[in-house]
Amino acid sequence: MDSQERRTEVRLQYGILFDEVAAALFTADPIGLNFGYNTDEYHPEVGTILPQLRDCRSAQDVQQLLYREFVAWFDKDLADPQAKYLGLAREIWGLWQRHLGHRSLV
Repeated sequence: MDSQERRTEVRLQYGILFDEVAAALFTADPIGLNFGYNTDEYHPEVGTILPQLRDCRSAQDVQQLLYREFVAWFDKDLADPQAKYLGLAREIWGLWQRHLGHRSLV
């Protein structure tokens, strides 16, 4: 299965959460890829982030996950500093909690 097929599978599995996390990443734009029209720019990263959210227990765990993924997708120089992911991680944690049907614990 290629990466596009995996991403399609993740999108089907997580539904609206995929689009919400993609929008959050696009708005926060941690790597500087938002040119206003390329709203699918962070879809590959969402495809690898969402399946790992089940292992997160807090916004800080999501922050570490985001940082690891962006280092892997790009490089450490573009991904640094890890602190820039905290607000985004809190937002994604809240989306994840809502997806699970829980009250947001950010």
